[in-house]
Amino acid sequence: MLKGFSESKKGGNLWAVRFIDLSRGYSRYGPEIEEAVCRVLRSTRYILGPEVSALEAELAQFVGVPQAIGVSSGTDALLLIFKALDLPPGSKVLTPSFTFVATAEALRRAGLRPYFVDIDPRTFNLSPKAVEEALRRLSDEVSAVLAVSLFGLPADFEALEPLAEEYGVVLVEDACQSLGGELAGRRSGSFGRAAATSFFPAKPLGGAGDGGMVFTRDEDLARRVRALRVHGQTRNYYYEYSGINGRLDELQAAILRVKLHYFEEELRLREKVAKRYCELLKGLPEITLPYIPEGYRSAWAQFTIRAEGRDDLKAWLAEKGIPTMVYYPLPLHLQPVFQDLGFGEGSLPETERAAREVLSLPMHPYLREEEQAFIVETIREFYRR
Repeated sequence: MLKGFSESKKGGNLWAVRFIDLSRGYSRYGPEIEEAVCRVLRSTRYILGPEVSALEAELAQFVGVPQAIGVSSGTDALLLIFKALDLPPGSKVLTPSFTFVATAEALRRAGLRPYFVDIDPRTFNLSPKAVEEALRRLSDEVSAVLAVSLFGLPADFEALEPLAEEYGVVLVEDACQSLGGELAGRRSGSFGRAAATSFFPAKPLGGAGDGGMVFTRDEDLARRVRALRVHGQTRNYYYEYSGINGRLDELQAAILRVKLHYFEEELRLREKVAKRYCELLKGLPEITLPYIPEGYRSAWAQFTIRAEGRDDLKAWLAEKGIPTMVYYPLPLHLQPVFQDLGFGEGSLPETERAAREVLSLPMHPYLREEEQAFIVETIREFYRR
């Protein structure tokens, strides 16, 4: 048996549990993807051609902003936003430590200084109270807030947008996990001065490799990002900015256009899977279920619980062949690469507690009822021992 898989007889059929099963989606629209790929290959237009332009227009409409710029990854989307903003070098950007390393990595690459702020223990997103306290205390040292919409749930932009305006700082959304999520009828990707998303294969809208996109209402910012993604070029062999090679390729764009056609349906399927998990896990005192505030819609990039005895439970599930993940076992403020920022153990208590307790269960649109029942029964078995 392959590691990370569980096989069981159910109704005479052999099935397997995977953490994310991309093959089931591909079985639905694989022929369309193959035709799209062949269309690009036959065209011999491989970089910044009609597929990228069409995807940009379609996703701008989906998110509800006038400008979308296809780039090489979610990480580069963040980098390009902050290079285009041209904030004071070395200024502080408030951001969570409970996130993937790319969030803070992009800030450093743009010449800025990440300043980690604690999270709301219910949503795992930035605590507006902690952000306000940091803005008040640090005053003119802060140039921006980079809010991560984690696990598919938009951050609390109803509180963060007024704070950014009051203190005169730029607000940017890291929507790399949350495309398809909503807050008060607005799509994730439409908040702040600009937003970045990722098309890594495991994301809610994932390609067949790396890719990303920048969203913004700011036409001047969009113009700079478009130049920066091609080495800072504003006309042929004329370089106005110090840019990067950060383009989205035609093959990825063509694949994503096919998957975008099914995206809303897959978001509804993710919601159904999440609801079923919540029903099956209900009443288990050792488990804290994901919290979705009123007026929010999660894209359910992950289904993340808090679990008593998290590490033992993870090992138990692995023994039974059920794959799980911990996002994130060591917060960024405790990582060696960020030790120079001066955050020690105990400085972000909610972040550190979450890192000790969170566990992400298998999650994708095509997870079957019997698979979820098996996963949850195995969890209940652990706590009955």
